[in-house]
Amino acid sequence: MAVQRKPSPQETKVENKIDAQVGKTWGRDRDVSFGTILISLGILVMSPLWVYNAPDHMEALKTLLIREVPRFSPHATRIAFGWLLFQAALYAFLPAKIGYGQRTPAGHLSPTRKKRVNGLLAWIISHIIFAAGGLYFGWWRLSVIQENWGGLLLAANMYGYFLTFFCYFKARVFPSHPADRKFSGSFIYDLLMGIEFNPRIGKYFDFKLFHNGRPGIVAWTMIDLSFAAAQYQKIGYVTNSMILLILLHGTYVLDYFYNEDWYLRTIDIAHDHFGFYLAWGDAVWLPWLYTLQSHYLFRNPVDLTPVQFAIIFAIGFTGYFIFRSVNHQKDIVRSTNGECMIWGKPAKVIRTSFVNLRWKVHNLMMALAMCMTCVPSTSCLILHHLHEYLLLHRIQRDHTRCKGKYGKYWRVREALPYKLFPYIY
Repeated sequence: MAVQRKPSPQETKVENKIDAQVGKTWGRDRDVSFGTILISLGILVMSPLWVYNAPDHMEALKTLLIREVPRFSPHATRIAFGWLLFQAALYAFLPAKIGYGQRTPAGHLSPTRKKRVNGLLAWIISHIIFAAGGLYFGWWRLSVIQENWGGLLLAANMYGYFLTFFCYFKARVFPSHPADRKFSGSFIYDLLMGIEFNPRIGKYFDFKLFHNGRPGIVAWTMIDLSFAAAQYQKIGYVTNSMILLILLHGTYVLDYFYNEDWYLRTIDIAHDHFGFYLAWGDAVWLPWLYTLQSHYLFRNPVDLTPVQFAIIFAIGFTGYFIFRSVNHQKDIVRSTNGECMIWGKPAKVIRTSFVNLRWKVHNLMMALAMCMTCVPSTSCLILHHLHEYLLLHRIQRDHTRCKGKYGKYWRVREALPYKLFPYIY
């Protein structure tokens, strides 16, 4: 009988290393999760169906693209770029007070933080001209936006991408403030998130402030009114759901422009660099995604019962009350450097249970109310709320940036243990 040699410690170590590599890094894993097993089962069962249905699905996709993809329209393109130039002229030449943002990362105070704040006046003039041109002078029909929607969408995308690449080029060739630029080493990431912090042309034409509010948010209520006019032409009246939607959108938009100076100290203006994220987002995402309800209500008119109307109204304006109240408190604390009274007490931390509601719950409530105007449809509700994942990202981003700024003194989680929903998350 052969005598088996006992492996040396070195050989044992090598064998163990090989076993570990085989199980963890070589080929497939030996230890798999239950989720991986379910995915594997799905592949085993569904693969024949995918192959069988692929030709039909490809043909259906081709038909969908041919039918639904917007076509280039010279007329719609002229409308879109005329609108941009008109808003730029209002921004540059209307009377405006000078608002002040925060110190930039490179330490700039002036003129970088000086902004022309005249959004409310621009909104009023834009809507007066839109209504007068359609109702009195006959320059256009009030439904002009709905009638040219596909071409306008394509033109907005063209502008969003042009602005992205222009700002990338400007940041590298003739930046407004070189010290405020941030490079990652990745062309793709720099294009997405931006290089320049406050790109400008001239002394006061600030790209970030202009595109954040004008032309996108000015257009919100104008888009709603155009689809309401189209609905009237289609069915002979404007539904109460459309009226409620215009009321909810209008309240938010007017609040934004009435408090435009306050927005100079929010994260979009005070922290984000200007790239595709803001350029395309302001040009396309803001006016197109956030007005989906008016599109739906034009195609599928909804008449709300008095109870439904009251419930949706209550949800929407409760969310707005929270939004306005807590933002007002925050602005008081910022503007007084904490030397103020909140609810009759010195402001150490804005009331924990109340400020937790500020962590974007108001956004959820207002978005829910706007989407509920489209009942009984759930597709609009689901699609609109897909963007709420951004809120979770913003919560973590706010925390990370504040922790980086204040270091060991950032102990807000001790006072505010919940990130979004009190006692839940």
